Amino acid sequence: MVRRFDPPAQRWLAGHRGVDLAARPGTEVRAAGPGTVGFAGPIGGRGVVTILHADGLRTTYLPVRPVVRQGQAVTAGQAIGVLGGEKGHCREACLHWGLLWGDVYRDPLALFGAGQVRLLPMWPAQRE
Repeated sequence: MVRRFDPPAQRWLAGHRGVDLAARPGTEVRAAGPGTVGFAGPIGGRGVVTILHADGLRTTYLPVRPVVRQGQAVTAGQAIGVLGGEKGHCREACLHWGLLWGDVYRDPLALFGAGQVRLLPMWPAQRE
């Protein structure tokens, strides 16, 4: 890992809304979980893939040259593209991997039990 998740104190402030993973250009990028491709194409000159998962989760991957298309179903571990050569905000090539729940960025490492732990209140329907 080149850089960890570092969310801003307020949504509009600067921060790092994902994790950067060191990899070489051309490295195959795989889906973190099953879902549907919500977007696959260029944004600001860099390739981006977004996957829509259950429960309002979305994962983002960039810079990626997609091998999937919008609306396509993907499985966990399925190749979704290859890492582009753009350096972006890393000194060397890296994959920027993000996770959103609704419109709130979360630590994507939490998908593997390695993210920051935050205690949240239980919703009334979950209380017994």
